[in-house]
Amino acid sequence: MPLSNLKFDNLALKQIWELSSVDIQIGRGKTARRAYGIDEIALSPGNRTLDPNLADTKWSIGNIEREIPIIASAMDGVVDVRMAVGLSKLGALGVLNLEGIQTRYENPEPILDRIASVGKDEFVGLMQQLYAEPIKPELITQRITEIKQQGGIAAVSATPAGASKFGSVVAAAGADLFFIQATVVSTAHLSPESIVPLDLATFCQEMPMPVALGNCVTYDVSLNLMKAGAAAVMVGIGPGAACTSRGVLGVGVPQATAISDCAAARDDFFRETGKYIPVIADGGLITGGDICKCIACGADGVMIGSPFARAAEAPGRGFHWGMATPSPVLPRGTRIRVATTGTLEQILRGPAGLDDGTHNLLGALKTSMGTLGAKNIKEMQQVEVVIAPSLLTEGKVYQKAQQLGMGK
Repeated sequence: MPLSNLKFDNLALKQIWELSSVDIQIGRGKTARRAYGIDEIALSPGNRTLDPNLADTKWSIGNIEREIPIIASAMDGVVDVRMAVGLSKLGALGVLNLEGIQTRYENPEPILDRIASVGKDEFVGLMQQLYAEPIKPELITQRITEIKQQGGIAAVSATPAGASKFGSVVAAAGADLFFIQATVVSTAHLSPESIVPLDLATFCQEMPMPVALGNCVTYDVSLNLMKAGAAAVMVGIGPGAACTSRGVLGVGVPQATAISDCAAARDDFFRETGKYIPVIADGGLITGGDICKCIACGADGVMIGSPFARAAEAPGRGFHWGMATPSPVLPRGTRIRVATTGTLEQILRGPAGLDDGTHNLLGALKTSMGTLGAKNIKEMQQVEVVIAPSLLTEGKVYQKAQQLGMGK
């Protein structure tokens, strides 16, 4: 469906679409849409406020309901068995990377120590070496079992190729959620004759658990993924703190526009089928304010990596690296130092020990919803959005000069 024919149930979606729908001439042979990033927008209060304790942040993926609409990314410096269990018990969700360190090594601790200790010039080569170790199906089973035995939700992630190869192992192990993720996923992937691509629709239909698909940034692709049977759709190409895809490939759409486009597809799909497929904003989010703005743009939940990599319980030892970092052919991620700033509970539920919006993410969401008068996630998606490139700098001269608060 052309975007010009869309019907909008969401005020924020309509605002962003109107602002980004005007073509700008790059040259005589090329025009472009204006796209907006999360840092370029702000949320405008309406006529009502409410006590933050009344804000209901619950959401669902498939048959799994969570209190907190925040997912920890499937990155080796962010989620291991311990983190997955901890996030589950705190009301959120953590996704384990099935093609990472945890399923290549019986004891990943010495490997993680090596990643944390190597210099930045030797890092890429070391990663390519460490990730050349074969994935062991028995470790996939073991990690899923360990999460479930400790009372956690076993959410796991693989690339389309990994899902094709290990899907039966994941199903037999009893995983609760399966995320299929790549830089870009589509239902119209062309492969050489010698390679049979994963049929996403068949895979979603045959797997015994909900399957989330991503990543994408456009209305058409997200709609096609929903039609293929996705239990959720991940939105975002390259905004992550440790991701270099935008620089390496030149590919991506700023998150505010990408989320609103994909959320419009969700709303149209719901009108046509009666099935509501959540949209997950994936990447580029650091603070509670970032999360709030994503939901206001139409997201049902968010997936974040670097904020959780800063937890004392995180496996990365104060470092964070992208999923495509160890590619043997074209690395599209790097390792960044995020340091350790608090416990997982402090970061997710508080009390905050920092003043820059990176602690108590749930509290930030509830307080923002109270300020905006939004009783639940659906109402939060309806709040007014304004274009405000000066939002984070206006009046913050002293914070910036002294590197305090928002000036860090």
